[in-house]
Amino acid sequence: MTPDDERFLRRAIEIANQAGASGERPFGSLLVGADGTVLIEDHNTVVSDSDITAHPELKLARWAARELAPDVAAVTTMFTSCQPCPMCATAIERSGLGRVVYALSAEQFEQVRPATAPLPPVRYEGPALFDEARRPIADHY
Repeated sequence: MTPDDERFLRRAIEIANQAGASGERPFGSLLVGADGTVLIEDHNTVVSDSDITAHPELKLARWAARELAPDVAAVTTMFTSCQPCPMCATAIERSGLGRVVYALSAEQFEQVRPATAPLPPVRYEGPALFDEARRPIADHY
């Protein structure tokens, strides 16, 4: 971890603090180019957007996929206040970002946050209708 990495990670934590103070969930992220330029920063807006996917890591990954050429995205670094959740991690991988630096790990987050009731399990059923379901995929690729 370089001094610049620490500076950008502190900025992510500052964004998280600002989000929490404004009534949002306290998570913040920024995306930095290879030259050290901050390309975009954002915070969690799950509350104000009424959107369970409005995590800053996901929003930055989506922005990068839309706005950056793949070779540019590949040399960026995302700095984020907490380790990305599985949803965000998948989006980050799909967007082609080169690196992620985070402050709290998922385990540390679980130790720090207040206890909440577990979500009820979702029942998944499948696979089913293979011959019908494979056609759109086979035709597309």
